[in-house]
Amino acid sequence: MSRAICFFALWIVLMPSAKPVDLLFGAIATTLATMASLRLLAPQAGHLRFVALLSLAPHFLWQSVLAGLDVARRAFSPRMPMAPGFVECKLDFPRGLTRNTFAAITSLLPGSVPCGETRDGLVYHCLDVRLPNVEQLKREEHLFARALIPGDTPAQEDRDG
Repeated sequence: MSRAICFFALWIVLMPSAKPVDLLFGAIATTLATMASLRLLAPQAGHLRFVALLSLAPHFLWQSVLAGLDVARRAFSPRMPMAPGFVECKLDFPRGLTRNTFAAITSLLPGSVPCGETRDGLVYHCLDVRLPNVEQLKREEHLFARALIPGDTPAQEDRDG
């Protein structure tokens, strides 16, 4: 039901008017989009606590500012103090939606980007492998895990997905 509400809300935002015929086509489009979405991406165990997720916003913004300043400092430095390379970060999240969501969130942090997956985690390309990149990613993983509803354990997600 929440997918249908989101699809219909998107329809309303994209439409220039709320005429009855537009709403009718929106309802039809919502139904078809929801059916296709459920077929292509079946519901999985695990939910997000949106208030907890929103509480990550200030942390995420602050980390983005700090990392962005660090990247800019390195880019404009005559010596370009960088040691680019790859690091593997083992995660407690199993393969699937939760790990993909975590990868998407961490891809927005400057200085590192997820570029591959292993059985146990993700591979990141980092601007400086001398920094504690894995430790930082593990802190981000812990914060993201707090935004998940208690009881939605990685083991449960493995069974359901």
